Amino acid sequence: MTIYTLYIFDRNGTCRHYSEWNRKNQSGLSIDEECKLMYGMLSSLKSFVGRMSPVDQKESFHSYRTNKYKLHFYETPSGLQFVMTTDLNVGNITDILQQMYCNIYLEYVVKNPFCSREEAVKSELFKTKLDEYVRGLPIFATKLS
Repeated sequence: MTIYTLYIFDRNGTCRHYSEWNRKNQSGLSIDEECKLMYGMLSSLKSFVGRMSPVDQKESFHSYRTNKYKLHFYETPSGLQFVMTTDLNVGNITDILQQMYCNIYLEYVVKNPFCSREEAVKSELFKTKLDEYVRGLPIFATKLS
């Protein structure tokens, strides 16, 4: 099983962090363009899911799949969005995304007085801890598909 990308968006749609593992970017887009497209797609999908739901729900979707990848989505109460793409064999990873938020993002970004709430995360410690966490997951694979 393989992890490809991780996006972290704030409530305003700003991409606070982007990481990739095991991925060949074949889209031809810059990271900024890709992040804008991803956030727009997520906003549309959240709106669509909310409108089509037969019951009132406060939660959004958790994942979707294409024939090439699976996208996993977790939104925090403060509006941060953690979005991870993986191969199709990965099951529900909401708990992993929650752990990234609780144990890494809160610890190394929110509690860090040198991290700005208005721009991309520049903390090397955050990036290192996140990378260590992802590479330590049982779903992480090191070869490109």
